[in-house]
Amino acid sequence: MAENTRDAYRRVLGMTGAALPVVSFLGRLPVAMIQFGSVLLVTETSGSLATGGIVACALALGQVTLGPFVGRLADRRGQRSVVLVFSLVNAVAIAAYTLGALADLPTAGLVVLGAVAGATIPGIGPLARARVVPLVRAKGGDDRLAGTVLSLESTMDELSFVLGPALVGLASVAGHPAYAFGVASLLVAVCGTAFALHPTGRTPRAAPADPARARGERPRLPRSVYVVRVGLLFLGVLLGACGAGITALTDELGRPGQAGLVYAAMGVMSAVVGLSMAALPERFGLVARWRVATAAAALLSLPLVWTDSLVGLYVVVTFFGAIYAPNLITGFALTERAVPPQRLAEGMTFAASAFVGGQAVTLAVAGRLAESHGAGAAFALGSAAAAVAFVIALIARHDPHRHDPHRHDPDPYEPDRYEPPRAAPPGQPPRTAVTPDAAAP
Repeated sequence: MAENTRDAYRRVLGMTGAALPVVSFLGRLPVAMIQFGSVLLVTETSGSLATGGIVACALALGQVTLGPFVGRLADRRGQRSVVLVFSLVNAVAIAAYTLGALADLPTAGLVVLGAVAGATIPGIGPLARARVVPLVRAKGGDDRLAGTVLSLESTMDELSFVLGPALVGLASVAGHPAYAFGVASLLVAVCGTAFALHPTGRTPRAAPADPARARGERPRLPRSVYVVRVGLLFLGVLLGACGAGITALTDELGRPGQAGLVYAAMGVMSAVVGLSMAALPERFGLVARWRVATAAAALLSLPLVWTDSLVGLYVVVTFFGAIYAPNLITGFALTERAVPPQRLAEGMTFAASAFVGGQAVTLAVAGRLAESHGAGAAFALGSAAAAVAFVIALIARHDPHRHDPHRHDPDPYEPDRYEPPRAAPPGQPPRTAVTPDAAAP
């Protein structure tokens, strides 16, 4: 099994080239740096933790609001030009935001600059998924190889959200968080440009299969896509609440500096489990995985409510980290299977935005809850969100089928429908109706 998994990763790297994952990882690293570092940067320059939280929330909401728009543009115009423009604009926006913080601008000005820095993020993480999965399928890859791509991408996300905060922390120790923002601006300009200009950026989009698509009309999304987005939203609520609870508990224990290390422990475990997801057998369907992952999230988050020591926090969070990547990987896989090929980049960025949005808003709400009622209250909010996500996964009825590029499948969560045979014109044999599964190539 381990050998087969290694072979799957080697096949993916053989199809994409080794350079693409490198520039993709470095290009998404600035997102983690500025999301985590915004609180430190603004708090350092303004002297107010509340101001730092407000500006960080504005940055995240800017990303959530414009993220799907970036994906839609990439679907329509191709990734190359869109990523190139947004990478360069984002580099300038991060630099302006940093200078504004150093100049001690009023809170309103920092909120605007933070929102612009978030809104111009090129979305390299979700766009890499939207680029590589069709590339692998076009080269003969099956659903398992597509799942390997999503496992690799989520692992890179996890590692970026471990390394990003660590770089900000090192910059703070070395002198000032602004140093990390300078690095982030440079990385998004250089590596975002490299990602945009990589030969895979020319991957052809699927040709329209009917006159409506040829006229530029967007095919509708099945209801299952929205169900998955809501599930990812509640996953974001879970992680946002846990983040607030971790920060509050380490502060209550008089060890606030340990919060970053606790996040790192959770992220490393998530990355390890994410890589191993490629070994799961295909017969373990996506909806079944989704149900198991959300149920595990609800159960493994419960001990956090009663954790009251630093050692206990490390132990519980490390186990809890094991459910993070499976939920994300499965959510993106469900999205990839359900959305029409013409809207894949938009679908991936929307899925990412749902998760980030839930996390960003909850951080502010759960932070106040933890201040008033303790860290356990924030953790309880996260467990409740995980329970809702499990209920959402439980009502999903069918494992979705991969889209053929030349047709739009019915809603993958709808029961198979039977059409009675229709009368054939005189002189022709009778037509035999088939279910959607039987019609699939």
